[in-house]
Amino acid sequence: MLNNFIVAIIECILNTALELDPTLSDRLSSIAQKRLLIDIRDWQQQFLVVFTGQQLHLYNTTEQQFDCMISADIQTLMALKNPAMLTQLIRQDKLDLQGDLNIAQGFSNAFAALNIDWPEHLSDYLGDAAAQQLWQLVKQTQQQSQKVNKKLSTTLTTLCQDELKVTIHPLELEQFKQHTRQLKAHVAQLELRINQLLQAK
Repeated sequence: MLNNFIVAIIECILNTALELDPTLSDRLSSIAQKRLLIDIRDWQQQFLVVFTGQQLHLYNTTEQQFDCMISADIQTLMALKNPAMLTQLIRQDKLDLQGDLNIAQGFSNAFAALNIDWPEHLSDYLGDAAAQQLWQLVKQTQQQSQKVNKKLSTTLTTLCQDELKVTIHPLELEQFKQHTRQLKAHVAQLELRINQLLQAK
């Protein structure tokens, strides 16, 4: 079982998000008091999430009383940050859902639209100008990090394909397929010729 202390920290983070984005409570109001059970298959853990109208409560549980239950591995659940993925994942059998679909969509939509005005909140501690500069620096660092990750990924792919020959280049794979088809055709012709010769005797 996941440590109750960690569950308490996650609950605290969720409730901090409620405070930092005042519109989050409004978006969750339609599913207040509804019990969403999240079954994380690869962790073999279940969590019950309930919005009371003022706060979010998270329970590490094994009980089976819920209004809606979603069951999937952690990677699939992370994809739910995009609410449009919910029905698609169900169709692909990557996610199981029991109960009221609107509850799962309500939670997914509410957190997908999370909009925290970080400069505004940081200005209480740093002042307006410093908070704005810090936020711009964070955004620039984030963008540069994404560029570096993309460049590293491209470099690694090129290195593996061209230099180390660890993976097959797509053109090499296509050539291999063509050679295999040709060989198969030649074998079929040879087999046909042998059969004809045997029948002629």
